Amino acid sequence: MTDQSFPITPPPEELRRQWQSECPFFVISVQREDWMIDRAAQWGADQELEACCEWLKDPCAADMPSLAKDLQYSRRPKLPSLKEEALKRLKALEKLAEACGHSSDDTIRLALEALPND
Repeated sequence: MTDQSFPITPPPEELRRQWQSECPFFVISVQREDWMIDRAAQWGADQELEACCEWLKDPCAADMPSLAKDLQYSRRPKLPSLKEEALKRLKALEKLAEACGHSSDDTIRLALEALPND
């Protein structure tokens, strides 16, 4: 028997309708069901993470708010932006060019760095 002292709160009806409208209709029913299950699992995990972060923000502990941010970042890392990914790949190409005896040109790197951070 499972412990019901902390029951799982199902997503609100509005959120369920949103997921149903976002779910691709061109897939077979099993894939559609999997898509919905994935959304629900992610939503539940996000709710738990937010609850943990709120708990860590207890005002009784001075450095807990930063610990909450660290927890959130480590559990939901931000994907690199297109700019960051392009700069990373350019760096690899520059190393390859240097290994082949070519000098690097800063034009592309400077152009990428000039782009806004998204």
